[in-house]
Amino acid sequence: MIKTMSSIALSEPFPHALSRWAVPSDLAERTLIWMEQAAPWKLRIASFYEQWEIHLDEEVLPEILQELLSPAIINGLARQLLPDSCTDIELVEVTAHRMVSGQTIKIHNDFREGQESHRILIQLNRGWTDEQGGLLMLFGSSNSSDVRRMIRPIHGSGFGFRISEASFHAVSTVTAGERFTLVYSFRETVN
Repeated sequence: MIKTMSSIALSEPFPHALSRWAVPSDLAERTLIWMEQAAPWKLRIASFYEQWEIHLDEEVLPEILQELLSPAIINGLARQLLPDSCTDIELVEVTAHRMVSGQTIKIHNDFREGQESHRILIQLNRGWTDEQGGLLMLFGSSNSSDVRRMIRPIHGSGFGFRISEASFHAVSTVTAGERFTLVYSFRETVN
């Protein structure tokens, strides 16, 4: 385990980093209010998940949230939550996810050869409790009984990881409320 001023890097069950405050608290709050009240959500159903999504770009985000796409925020998140590779990656996309009661994300690893190599999740869930479900679960294998760590979706917190064939994770079923996440996806640059 490596501690820095703003994050903790862990190696089990796969390399990842955690931060209690990944983005400024005022930005987290403004973003959550927009997601709750005005964001243009679209339902997405795939083989292993169902959730509401938005691709975030300058046309979608209101002016007061444009800093979510700024180099300062993106580079800061990469330094904080992807410390092993922050100079050899480039941003691919930023999305937002909304999960409501009954929705879940089953175990998967995000690995696709030649695609994204790193991902950062920023949780925006004011007052979330364990009873609401929606816990991020990390696994030691593709076996759903091999849960190694459970992470609460605490408001403003961050989770970063290198995508690999071993980066198995899932989100437990949301039982109450709405669970919001920002997702920053990166790929390694080719020199």
